[in-house]
Amino acid sequence: MKKTFLTAAAVLALSLTACADRNDSSPAATADTSTASSTAEGTGNKDNEKDNGSSQAVPSYDLREPTDMPVISIVTENQSADVLDFVTEPVAGHVSEAIASWTPGYRIPPEPYYEKCSVTVTDTDGTLLVDAADAEVKVRGNWTTTYDKKPLRIKFDKKQSMLGLNDGGEYRNWVLLACYKDGSLLRDKTALQVAREILGEHGLYASDAEFAEVEINGEYWGVYLLAEQQQINEGRVDITDAGKDYEGTDIGYLLEFDHNYVNESALQGFHVDYADNAPLVPFDGNDGSGRTMTCLSTGYSDYKTDLGFTVKNDLNSQEQHDYIAGFVNNAYKIMYCAAYEDKAYTMNADCSDITETDGITSRQAVENVVDVYSLADMYIISELTCDADIYLTSFFMTADFGAEGNGKLTFQAPWDFDSSMGNKDRCADGTGFYAANIIPDVNGGPDVGGYETINPWLAVLMYEDWFQDIIREEWTSAYDSGVFERAAEMIVSDTEAHSKSFANNYKKWNNLINNNAYAGELSDGAAACKTQAEAAEYLSEWFTARVDFMNDYWHE
Repeated sequence: MKKTFLTAAAVLALSLTACADRNDSSPAATADTSTASSTAEGTGNKDNEKDNGSSQAVPSYDLREPTDMPVISIVTENQSADVLDFVTEPVAGHVSEAIASWTPGYRIPPEPYYEKCSVTVTDTDGTLLVDAADAEVKVRGNWTTTYDKKPLRIKFDKKQSMLGLNDGGEYRNWVLLACYKDGSLLRDKTALQVAREILGEHGLYASDAEFAEVEINGEYWGVYLLAEQQQINEGRVDITDAGKDYEGTDIGYLLEFDHNYVNESALQGFHVDYADNAPLVPFDGNDGSGRTMTCLSTGYSDYKTDLGFTVKNDLNSQEQHDYIAGFVNNAYKIMYCAAYEDKAYTMNADCSDITETDGITSRQAVENVVDVYSLADMYIISELTCDADIYLTSFFMTADFGAEGNGKLTFQAPWDFDSSMGNKDRCADGTGFYAANIIPDVNGGPDVGGYETINPWLAVLMYEDWFQDIIREEWTSAYDSGVFERAAEMIVSDTEAHSKSFANNYKKWNNLINNNAYAGELSDGAAACKTQAEAAEYLSEWFTARVDFMNDYWHE
C-alpha cells in the first residue's frame, strides 16, 4: 500500500526556488570564506542531575536579516575578555585523549565546564518567553565537541518551559544541538519527530525538538536545535527514580549501549558478553547470504571496539550495579536462546542466572524480560534512519523494577542522528537493509582499515516470525496514520519557513564550504550540497526513497 506523499522532493524544489527569490543572496554567495576549518576542541560529560586543540577565531555576525525563529540569548555572568573560551575551547576528555594518541604535539584542551549565565528566550513576534532566567551553560557531546560550532547544555536554577516543547513541560535541563555536519540541519529534528510519534503510541519517550537562533553575549552563534536532556524525569524517561541515597535494586535504570562505558566509573558501566559473543545471522533480505557476525572481537586480528553499557542515572550501591548488569546480560541470553535454540529460559530473583524451562514458549520467555513492541519500534526507527553509530553508541533502553515498572528491557529515548539518512554512505540511495545487518564501523569498514560489525539487540530476534509480525503491525500503523508523510512535509515546510535563519547560520559558519573537519565522512550526495536548500532537497529525496523501500517490505 502506498500513499502519494512521495512527491516531497518536487514540492521542496519549488519552495526552494521561491525562497531563493525572496532572499538577497544564497548562503554560499554571502558566506565569509575566512571562517576557520574545525580543529579538535569541545566536550560532553555525563551529568546525571535530575531536574529539581586551541581554536582559531570565528567571525562574528549580527542578525542582519530578520529572524524567522525564536532567539535564545545567553549572557554570561563573567564578562572577561576570554569568557567565550567556554564555548570555543573545550573537548570531551576521552575524545581529546584519543586524538592525542595519534597526533604528535597535540595540546590537550580543557574539558567542558559550566559558566554561570542568564538565558532569555524571545519568540519571533517579540514575545518574551523566558526573561533572564539564571542558569549555567557548557559544551556537551562526544566527537561533536571537536567542531567549531559545539553543542551546548543549559541547566537552569529553576525549572523552565522552553518553546512549548513536551507539551510545555518545565525542566531544568535542556540541550542545544549544533547539527554542524548536517548540511540540511534537519536530520535530528526529522528523526525525533518520527520517533516521538511511533514510541508515543506506547507511552514511551523520544525528545521533542524545535529550532532557535542562539546569541552568546550579544554575538550571533547560529541555528541550534533545542531538545530535551536524556534523563529520568516525569514526562521524559518516566521510570522510577532511585533518589539520592537509595541503594535498593527496585529502581529504574536508563541505559546506553555504548563503547564509552570504559570511561565511566566502575559503578556506572558494565560489560555484556552477548551470549558468549555468539554469532548472529544478519538480516539482509536474503536470509543472511550465508554469513554470520559477532558484535565483539573474536581474536587478535578482529579489531572491533568493546561494547558494554553506561548507566545514565547515578547508582548508589554495588548491588544496584550487579543487579542491572546481570539482568541485561541474561535478558540477551534469553533472547538468543529463544531465537537460535528455540529454548525457553527464566531468570532468577537476583538476575544472576537463567534456567531452562518447558513451562512456557520461547516467545513467552522473551516477552517476560523484553518489551518486544518497543524493540520492534526501535528497529523501525533505526532501519529508517540508517545511522552510522548504531552499533557503537547513542542506543538507549530502560529497565524499571519499581512498583509501577514492568521489569522489562524497554527500548526508547533514541538520539543523535546527524550521521543518518544519507549523510554518511549508509544506504546512500535509500535502499537496502541496514539496522540488523552487517554494517561497517564509523570509519567505513575493511576497505579503509576498519571492520564490520552488527547491533546485537536489533539482530537477535529478526528471524523470529512472530517478531517480524510485530514489526509489520507497527510499520503499517505508523505508515497508514501519516507519520512518515508528516515528516516529509516538515522537511519541506521548515526549509521554506526558516530560509532566512538557515542563511544566517551559514553566514556565520560557512561549513557547507569549509567542511574539512568532516568532509571525509560525507556521502557523495551530501558532499555535493553547497547550500542548506540543496542539502534539504537531498534529504527529502533520500527520505522518500527510504520510506518506499521499507514500505514495500514491511507493510501488511
